[in-house]
Amino acid sequence: MPKQYHRVAGKMLLRHTIDRFISLPELSSIQVIIDPAYQDMYAEAIRGLPTALLRPAVAGSDTRQQSVARGLAAYSASEKNDFVFIHDAARPFITQADIYQVLSALKIHSAVTLCSAVTDTLVMENVDLPRDHITAIQTPQAFKIGDILSAHQQAGLTSEPFAFTDDTALIRAMGKPVHQVRGSSRNFKITTSEDLIMAEHLLSAATETRTGMGFDVHAFDPAPATHIRLGGIDIPHPRKLLGHSDADVVLHALTDAVLGTISQGDIGTHFLPSDPRWKNADSQIFLQHALSLLRDHHGTFLHADITLMCELPKIGPHRTQMQTKIAEIMGVETSRISIKATTTEGLGFTGRKEGIAAQAIVTVKINV
Repeated sequence: MPKQYHRVAGKMLLRHTIDRFISLPELSSIQVIIDPAYQDMYAEAIRGLPTALLRPAVAGSDTRQQSVARGLAAYSASEKNDFVFIHDAARPFITQADIYQVLSALKIHSAVTLCSAVTDTLVMENVDLPRDHITAIQTPQAFKIGDILSAHQQAGLTSEPFAFTDDTALIRAMGKPVHQVRGSSRNFKITTSEDLIMAEHLLSAATETRTGMGFDVHAFDPAPATHIRLGGIDIPHPRKLLGHSDADVVLHALTDAVLGTISQGDIGTHFLPSDPRWKNADSQIFLQHALSLLRDHHGTFLHADITLMCELPKIGPHRTQMQTKIAEIMGVETSRISIKATTTEGLGFTGRKEGIAAQAIVTVKINV
């Protein structure tokens, strides 16, 4: 299996890498180049990410040079003066500080790459190489789209595809300089099984686990209805719930639980009940906003345990569909969503069938 789809510290390497870029305010879009044979795994890797920032994946080719050229060709002529950062999917340890170093250097230089110092003694044919003048080239490597696309086009006409192992080599082959920005040696490319073991250790050690709890209640609307919205799905029922939005008590509790893991208040903090924009709004909007804030805090959703308290409707027949829908919203496997239901033995407002309550407990991992 390609290394970028290996799971490390709970998620695929590709997802770790994308997460390092996706929350940058300067980001316009991300273009991923993939082997179409792994389309399903790619879809799983990006599940739950904001689709507005992800361009449709481009099919790669036999070599890195050809694959990158295909990715660059997906940009329009109007984007040729935009900057592009070309980054290895198997480098999940890139820091935002290093990304901003590269971005700052682009204000002065037309081609920039991250690099790191070489600390080992290097020998070629029994001759020591002066390591003071040698650096290890990393990614991201950054250029104007038009410049690097032209370099690829020229190389395709004059060189064998395997002649260049990275994009800065194409620029240097044109006689143009490449500015090097000294980054962290921790931004290594995962290549071997030993690298995977090290990545597991580093990614696990740099995280902390948090839990958040959400609780919500909605009364039944006295007006007759045909369905009720619970957990993102419509269930046939003669009464719906009262609320400013769609009154999805499950997603409301889940949203508050996610917000709790990052100490960001509750739904009302972000979506005022008096705001007419949220009249009859789909509660997925609230949950997706909370997940976006979680990503901004370098967090990853791990698990949700949800309990509904009601006499009716019966939750059992709809549990699997609800579980599937919530997993889709959260961008995880269904095994990470637990849904339970209980009655209150006829006691209280739920026992009197006046409304429904829901509780959600969420577990997340935060990069620290």
